Amino acid sequence: MPRPRFSTLAAACATALAASLIGSATGAQAATADHYSGTLSDGATWIADKPAQWNGTLLLFSHGFGPTTAADAPSAAARQALLDAGYALVGSSYDPNGSMWALDSAERDQFAALTVFRRQVGAPTRVISVGQSMGGLINARIARDGAGRVDGSLGLCGLVAGGVDLDNYQLDAEYTLATFFDPADADKLVNLGSQADGAALADRLTKAVETAQQTPTGRARIALAAAFLNLTDWAPGQQPPAPGDFAGQEQQQYAWLAQGLLGFIVPARWSVEQSADGNTSWNRGVDYAGLLHKSSHAKQVRALYRDAGLDLRTDLNRLTRGADISADPAALAHLKRTSTAGQSLAVPLLDIHTTADQLVPVEQESAFAGRVRRAGDSALLRQAYVARQSHCNFTTAEVVAGLHAVEHRLDTGRWDNSATSAELQHSAERLDLGGAAFTEYRPGRLTGTR
Repeated sequence: MPRPRFSTLAAACATALAASLIGSATGAQAATADHYSGTLSDGATWIADKPAQWNGTLLLFSHGFGPTTAADAPSAAARQALLDAGYALVGSSYDPNGSMWALDSAERDQFAALTVFRRQVGAPTRVISVGQSMGGLINARIARDGAGRVDGSLGLCGLVAGGVDLDNYQLDAEYTLATFFDPADADKLVNLGSQADGAALADRLTKAVETAQQTPTGRARIALAAAFLNLTDWAPGQQPPAPGDFAGQEQQQYAWLAQGLLGFIVPARWSVEQSADGNTSWNRGVDYAGLLHKSSHAKQVRALYRDAGLDLRTDLNRLTRGADISADPAALAHLKRTSTAGQSLAVPLLDIHTTADQLVPVEQESAFAGRVRRAGDSALLRQAYVARQSHCNFTTAEVVAGLHAVEHRLDTGRWDNSATSAELQHSAERLDLGGAAFTEYRPGRLTGTR
């Protein structure tokens, strides 16, 4: 059977990221819920749903990267379950007139949607913000800035390390692939002319990876790029490779790349550059040996290089010497201003992440936790993990259990054990909404932070 072209998985990734948009905007209305919609002053749209038996809690939902279409829940199934449980829902599209990386307007539009809900629908007794994927970054910013407007926050597979780190570690991986497998594209990785240019670049890189996979040298260098990308080594439909099965780990990382990961993340860079009006990432002055040293995949890379008879130090020095990409200062300043979080928290936040997330690596949670800790707000943050592959791949039970943990924190003023993996698992299993796989887990360091 021929393997799927890169565009197949790219489309699947886009569908997964935008599932909340489609499912919550067009799914069947709850029989006892009133639906509301409107337009904000900047042209963003908003939607809301209020059940007849409203419990007084409003969930402010921030959707992920994709079409700027209003959404008010993570999925159609979660939306129905939340309405059935008495929660009201609201969310905006963000500004539809610019980039899908709509961080310029997202936080403002979410607060505006909250204001219009209060005015047109009703006054909630409690507001909990919820965000998914890119919306998890928006959600973390709301948890930072929302004192007096939101009471607590739940993040799902959030891009909480922010846009600067995202662009940089993806650049490190693309630069490594281009240097060793596609040198003609080594100077075409940033300042993309269009989304189509990004898609064409992704196709060339993907084909180069396919060819490289056929040799031990190629596989070692693919593992190096995967380490810089913070790429999980647990692919869909497979069992997790053993800790010492370095070849098996690389094979599953390759599966992600060959099935279309680059076809999503490379064109997405164009959206970030479009939003910031310039290149937002750089590698000039980066020590690639130092980057690898920080990676949880370093042992795997070293082993595969030894097996291939390849000198790792020579390759790392080559990458360091050739690193000459600089960010546009104004674009970088824009991205730092609009697309970072963790500088502080104003309300309690529970983040939930799958352990094998190919698009927003779970290591983002460690970077975010470090920033919150340095801000002195660790007592407000809890993080929990689900043992499952793929981005935002949660059951409805896991989402609702996370919400209940946030409510416990708000009701009692303490997290107690509500956000532990054991209690979240127990809470989710009681719901009978699709099972759960909460697990004890500690993510490694995020590779590629500058």
